[in-house]
Amino acid sequence: MTKPDYCLRGVSEDGSVKIWLAATTNLCEEGRRRHDAWSVAGAALGRLLTAGVFFGQNLKNEQDSVTLRINGDGPLGALTVVAAADGTVRGTVGAPHLELPCRADGHLAVGDAVGKGTLTVIKDMGFGEPYSGTVELLSGEIGDDIAEYFVESEQTPAAVGLGVQIAPDGTVGAAGGFMLQVLPHADEMTVKQLELNLANLPSVSQMVADGLTLPEMGNEIMLGVPWRELSRTPLSYRCTCSRERLRGALISMGYKELKALYDEKQAEDAPAEVVCRFCGEKYQFTPAELKQMVDELDRERFRRFADSLKNQMSAALEQQDVAAEQAARSAEPTDKA
Repeated sequence: MTKPDYCLRGVSEDGSVKIWLAATTNLCEEGRRRHDAWSVAGAALGRLLTAGVFFGQNLKNEQDSVTLRINGDGPLGALTVVAAADGTVRGTVGAPHLELPCRADGHLAVGDAVGKGTLTVIKDMGFGEPYSGTVELLSGEIGDDIAEYFVESEQTPAAVGLGVQIAPDGTVGAAGGFMLQVLPHADEMTVKQLELNLANLPSVSQMVADGLTLPEMGNEIMLGVPWRELSRTPLSYRCTCSRERLRGALISMGYKELKALYDEKQAEDAPAEVVCRFCGEKYQFTPAELKQMVDELDRERFRRFADSLKNQMSAALEQQDVAAEQAARSAEPTDKA
């Protein structure tokens, strides 16, 4: 049985280095299964899901969320991941059934699948406009691109390792990652030691597959740099969709499109099926339910029309009052010297 997913947060004893480690095998497999993603697509989605964990763990409030969006020109299409502070993530992949030949070194061709493009990070803190930052993709391998985002958008040097190992049967056999941030007051010897450690580090998915615990993985990364664990957070792939949310999505189509959908399903005497793009959950709405939504939009259209007409009449009456007042002033006798 696969061990539970969790994220470990740590810091060097002198406070100059922050480290996050995550075991994400189960949540990556759940995301792959939900989208029926094949090897390359499953690996790419899993890497971005793992990266989303680290962004989520840096949110301050439970209601906050962060969205990572990769728009590449490769055949994989767009990738989107939404993460929350409570350790939950969900995501989508444009072409889940994409397959490409492995690279010369035997690794999955994630970079070729993603192609060139941009990485956008959107942080929604629950008030005002969400913060958004965009960087050009360095390689499409995702780990390097996440590190580049931190350097360019947050002016924080970071090392990011993401790994998803796909088993022969197409499922996620092992997945995890780490993120290392070196603060400005770190001494030169610490930086050099970390660079040496990272240069000799096995792949993340290999360390997970070999059975290393997150503390053991942290010891490999922080070798020669004393550090301590601060906290652990359970992780899971969880969608926030619901029947009410999908009903809202139907209403957001607008009166014309929703009325056309109702007419179609009424003629077929069949329900409309709406599928959540994050988890694949299916929700059905009967023609009677669609009619109720159409009637709601119709009443709203009438209310807006009535309000508009009322405003026009008020404006017209106001103009008449102004004109009458001006006419009255013009008719008043002028004083003669």
